Amino acid sequence: MRPDRSHPRPPDLDRLTAGLAAVLRPDGSADRVTVLEREKNLNESTFRTEIVTCRVGRRRSPLRLFIKYGTSHFNRAFGHRGDVAFEARVYRDVLQPLRMSTPTFYGLYETGDPGVAWLIIEYVKGGIRTSQCPDPKAMIHAARWIGRFHAANQRRPRMRKLAFLQRYDEAYYRGWSQRTERLYAPWRTLFPWVAPMCREFRRRIPTLLEAPHTVTHGEYFGANILYQNGTSRPLDWQSTAVAPGEIDLVSLTHSFPTPVRERCVREYTKSRWPGGAPDTFDEIVAAARLYVDFRWLGDPKRMTRPIGRGGNWLLKKRQRRFLTDLRTAAETLGSVG
Repeated sequence: MRPDRSHPRPPDLDRLTAGLAAVLRPDGSADRVTVLEREKNLNESTFRTEIVTCRVGRRRSPLRLFIKYGTSHFNRAFGHRGDVAFEARVYRDVLQPLRMSTPTFYGLYETGDPGVAWLIIEYVKGGIRTSQCPDPKAMIHAARWIGRFHAANQRRPRMRKLAFLQRYDEAYYRGWSQRTERLYAPWRTLFPWVAPMCREFRRRIPTLLEAPHTVTHGEYFGANILYQNGTSRPLDWQSTAVAPGEIDLVSLTHSFPTPVRERCVREYTKSRWPGGAPDTFDEIVAAARLYVDFRWLGDPKRMTRPIGRGGNWLLKKRQRRFLTDLRTAAETLGSVG
């Protein structure tokens, strides 16, 4: 997804320095903040981002920071995704107390414009996105990491300071399947399995509502997980929510070969439930898998219309993957010939 153009350029040097000083010198110390280097982030997506190297006072080692600039308008994906200020709160209230391997949170800078805030975190040097990492252990580490994270957060959703997190409810789940059904209705002859699986998912919503809930990443795909020296370091926490943890597991393993998927499931369950996964685990995973498909297929801003021979050669690569996954599930259930 391309960056939101409503905030076309990062701040100039003076504004950047002032914002960093406000965050890095919260006590109003006289230490001077000096920006040494600014680098464009080539992997930015929803928001503008950059890598900034700066020095604070007389410290020998400069700081390398990753800055995400908020915008007043962006695709909230029907409540699924929060803004930069929301993500900063996740870093501060959810991640920082756990002391896991997520990037260090330095602070949030409020600019005065509604919604236009800066998230300032550690820049992870040398990290490789798990989806692009040639080391097969990267996926295993990511599965273990999210299992431990879910276990650590099993009781935390009851905490008052985490009340800001989205709670997936029946209306939320139902909305994704209904939008998917409407979006693909004009091409029902090309994708005859979509409508039946939308109805099948709605029958399975109670499974997700009754499943054990925890704090989830929300978009735990390999592209959002850096692998650095044998350690997983998840990024992009804009979709953090209270929901069944199996959603993150399904997101991680989506479209991977069965042996990889099965290994990740084993590592995940051992990390989250050392005494053994609950009996309902497979049923929850099946429902979560359908949700993840509809979460992408039911967003109009991610959709392209099928054009060309067979009707789908111009579909986005990821869109094709989710349609294929949904068809596989339909064939398993006998919902399509």
